[in-house]
Amino acid sequence: MPAPSLSPTVRTFTGGAASRAPIGIFDSGLGGLSVLRAVRAQLPDEAILYVADSLYAPYGERDDDFIADRTLAIGEWLVERGAKALVVACNTATAQSIALVREKLPIPLIGVEPGIKPAALQSKSRVAGVLATQATLRSARFQGLLERYAADCRFLCQPGHGLVQAVERCDVGSAELRALLRGYLEPMLDAGADTLVLGCTHYPFLDAAIRDIVGDRLMLIDTSVAIARQLERVLGQHGVRAATSVADTPLPLFYSTDDGIHQQQLAATLLHIDAAVEQVLIPSRRTATPDSRAA
Repeated sequence: MPAPSLSPTVRTFTGGAASRAPIGIFDSGLGGLSVLRAVRAQLPDEAILYVADSLYAPYGERDDDFIADRTLAIGEWLVERGAKALVVACNTATAQSIALVREKLPIPLIGVEPGIKPAALQSKSRVAGVLATQATLRSARFQGLLERYAADCRFLCQPGHGLVQAVERCDVGSAELRALLRGYLEPMLDAGADTLVLGCTHYPFLDAAIRDIVGDRLMLIDTSVAIARQLERVLGQHGVRAATSVADTPLPLFYSTDDGIHQQQLAATLLHIDAAVEQVLIPSRRTATPDSRAA
């Protein structure tokens, strides 16, 4: 991974520019739509640019340098399009690259991370499950969360192999998906878990399927609302909140490095947003050609 450079000068906005400048939201694929949903509820007057790097999803199976390379490239692409803040709505990208990318981009960054702290505070049995990608679970950032907040709570960490791919193809309830989830969740229940951390932004879209399996035996921890509130605080601190509007909430602009068909379908089905998705090419050091999927 390249050595970090000195922190850039943070971009400043003057006059009405802050009201007009959009927020950038980025995910390896479609999971960040769960964060977008929370941001729109918390900040209805903000314009949003959403980028899904679906051509290279899932990040959880990529090496750390690839993840950092793509995160920086997409962050720079959003900055070029006027983004005033960036939400890295991907646990894997946050865990592996946000420190590097924060040093290189001239706008505030908000990352996401598994809800270890709230799970430790709320678990009564002192056993909690974590569903996350392998890359998130192996990261130093995640291990640091456990060290800081786990206290006397035992965390059962389960890589959610196959779950991101299911959401990416808009499968949130098939028999095959439920069988996969059951294999991950039943051992947690058998071990006495009463809390489940959804450690990937794709996983909140599996809420109904998870509930069908566990009922009320597991409290689900989804940090998307906390992320939206943190974004609101950061925008306020930098004086770049959108002016309150009497008009309807602006529709997000959607971009994808893939064809965007599933992104449009998921946004319509789960967010009730019927909007076109523009396919874009965002080159990076590790993806020199448009159709390169090499790690």
